[in-house]
Amino acid sequence: MSAPCVLGLDLGTSGLKAVLLAADGRLLAEADAPLTVQRPQPDWSEQHPADWLAAADAAVRALRQRAQAADWRAVQALAVAGQMHGAVLLDAAGAVLRPAMLWNDGRAQAQCQQLERRLPQGRQIAANPAMAGFTAPKLLWVAQREAALFDRVAKVLLPKDWLVWQLSGEMLTDTSDASGTWWLDVAARRWSPELLAATGLGIDQMPALREGPDAVGWLRPDWCRAWGLPERVQVAAGAGDNAAGAIGVGAVRPGDGFVSLGTSGVLFVTTGEARACPERTVHSFCHALPGTWHQMAVMLSSASALAWLGSVTGADAATLLAGLDEQPRADAPLFLPYLSGERTPHADPAARASLLGLGAATTRDDLAYAVIEGVAFSFADGLQALRAAGTEPAQLLALGGGARSDVWLQLLADVLDQPLLRPAGAEVGPALGAARLAQLSLGLPATEVLRTPPIARSFLPRPAAQPLLAERLARFRRAWAPCRALAR
Repeated sequence: MSAPCVLGLDLGTSGLKAVLLAADGRLLAEADAPLTVQRPQPDWSEQHPADWLAAADAAVRALRQRAQAADWRAVQALAVAGQMHGAVLLDAAGAVLRPAMLWNDGRAQAQCQQLERRLPQGRQIAANPAMAGFTAPKLLWVAQREAALFDRVAKVLLPKDWLVWQLSGEMLTDTSDASGTWWLDVAARRWSPELLAATGLGIDQMPALREGPDAVGWLRPDWCRAWGLPERVQVAAGAGDNAAGAIGVGAVRPGDGFVSLGTSGVLFVTTGEARACPERTVHSFCHALPGTWHQMAVMLSSASALAWLGSVTGADAATLLAGLDEQPRADAPLFLPYLSGERTPHADPAARASLLGLGAATTRDDLAYAVIEGVAFSFADGLQALRAAGTEPAQLLALGGGARSDVWLQLLADVLDQPLLRPAGAEVGPALGAARLAQLSLGLPATEVLRTPPIARSFLPRPAAQPLLAERLARFRRAWAPCRALAR
């Protein structure tokens, strides 16, 4: 019998990525399919779950076309990683009751305050403050604004778990993804009856809890036939996107960490225990491996900020970055990148972005620099919050689509005063982690599966660049309060 190959899917916000991985860890093929976000009202962010299934179908079919036939016949398992916090509401027959509210949906801020008043100890149980992006406040919003619909809710699934259910017929979640609901006792890795009751829900409305590498079922025969796969393809529980990204680069030991320049920005560090620090809006979640946790600083706009600039200037991200060199710009505007609100450290979904210091001589390149610098400064705020929570990264890898940019990674290394290591295949991210979880579900040794990929390039802090960047970072931080007040 040939060595087993596996599939990894990553259900993102702007698209779904699929990868084919060999038993020895080689990336054999990859494909993706786009997704769009609907914003029917201010602060709303929604997707239709049926679009996720269609994207998975399109991506896997494209992946098959790019794979060698022998490798495709050797597929034995798959796992799904995905965007966290989204709310998929199902009735007793399994029908979707409304569009899914996503991680960057900010409508439920008032409900966060209500939840914390109802259950003051909730922050310590959930190891996080109630935040508008989390799942629990969204359900309380539905209970108050769409009460008749709320009464019909039989199950609540997270986005990747709805997709796993469609593919396998199994209704479950994993502890890493469940950590972002505000219904999980993060230290105990179990559903909390107290947190659920504060939202008007019970454990019977939650999916079963498993760990990321657990084998949970089989790909349905109709999908095996449609995709030309073997008759028996095992399905693993999978993980939330950030935990999966960590699995993909071997960030599984305390102190291992990464920065992710995806739609949102993430500064992730593995820990050996649950460390709650809700007062600094530092997330403390279960990792995708049993007995392991992690902390995160999360910035809601990262590569999406550059995409926004592209949308208003008519240039794509690659074109915007191509005009930049690796030198800081003293005369560039300052950019506060809060296009979709902010989490760490401000916990403010109503925050809005600002461009300060525009002049008649400001160019498109100046604006592009300001955007990537503003995102880097947000990461500096995130690192400051993590350190206040008692977590210091021993090593930081660079992941996500933005990690393709040498200019951006050098700027981040200078701002954070931390070396950044870009592994080979950094842009694959959570899909690679999902594939590795599928490998673990087959019993492949963790010592072989959870290796750090080869490092393609290292970015070291440059002392000569830091005085100017420190001065601009200080101005960036001073601008928060007055800009926030004027945006109200």
